[in-house]
Amino acid sequence: MTGFRRLAALMMAAFALLTLMTACATRQHSPVPEVPDDPASAFPAKVSLPGGQPVTLLQQPKRIVSLSPSATETLFTLGAGDQVVAVDQFSNYPANAPRTELTGFTADAAAVADKKPDLVIAPDNATQLAEGLKVVDVPVLLTPSAASLEDAYQQIQVIGQATGHGNQATAMVQKMRADIADIVARTPKPPQPLTYFHEVSPDLYTATSQSFVGSVYSQFGMVNIADPAGGADPAGGADPAGGPFPQLSQEHVVQANPNLIFAADTKCCGVNAAAIAARPGWNTVDAVRRNHVVELDDDVASRWGPRVVDFVRAISDAVGKAQQG
Repeated sequence: MTGFRRLAALMMAAFALLTLMTACATRQHSPVPEVPDDPASAFPAKVSLPGGQPVTLLQQPKRIVSLSPSATETLFTLGAGDQVVAVDQFSNYPANAPRTELTGFTADAAAVADKKPDLVIAPDNATQLAEGLKVVDVPVLLTPSAASLEDAYQQIQVIGQATGHGNQATAMVQKMRADIADIVARTPKPPQPLTYFHEVSPDLYTATSQSFVGSVYSQFGMVNIADPAGGADPAGGADPAGGPFPQLSQEHVVQANPNLIFAADTKCCGVNAAAIAARPGWNTVDAVRRNHVVELDDDVASRWGPRVVDFVRAISDAVGKAQQG
């Protein structure tokens, strides 16, 4: 894999890891019920997320710049798309989002201010950008990477409040909760917990149960083979320095012999089930032998916006298939 592709994959992993999944590519996530919002009465508003500084908005923002793909998806699903004037280069969904060369990692205040925003939504590591925009009185909402579904729901609510779509955000969260609960409840429960490996990049960076994607898999009671490497299981000889996104060895994956493999590097790096099966020794892995390698859409599997329901549905499909043989 080229250095650029690896960097892109790891940036997305750090982002949340930072279309639909192949397993359910023909499906569309159901629309959020439309509910009336009243922006006039919702402002002035003060919003904040855990660990961040409160942001005061005197009136509904009309020129929003989003430097977070998850936030971009949320904005458009909430009905705030016509308020968005620019998004970062990784915000590729929906297709009509006004993409630019900006990124949440490297954008400077001058480049963002040139878009004349009245609200900027950026990842929480963009503190220098926020300080620069503070000088020109542009409010910046810094959004940390979600670590759980509850974190994702909270961000949706706050983005809704900040943009004058608070009622719509509440409806979206309620629908997401209901849809996910229904999908999990309808998924057949295996006699023994299934083990899995979630691949972020071909050099075997992954996500543990401490990550957002890991918390989604945990809804199904699955066991993550990366947890010892990430420090989630110290009794198992874990390296606490691994964190939520450790790199595994070929030997670790083969010896762990997961029941399911989820490839979340199909778009960035061209990985598919055949490529995984061709790796030395991987033809002995249970997931490969039984054709239980699931090709995911990288974006859906790394973002904590409204399409997380599609991610949950793809996991459910894979769990059901694994129990059929």
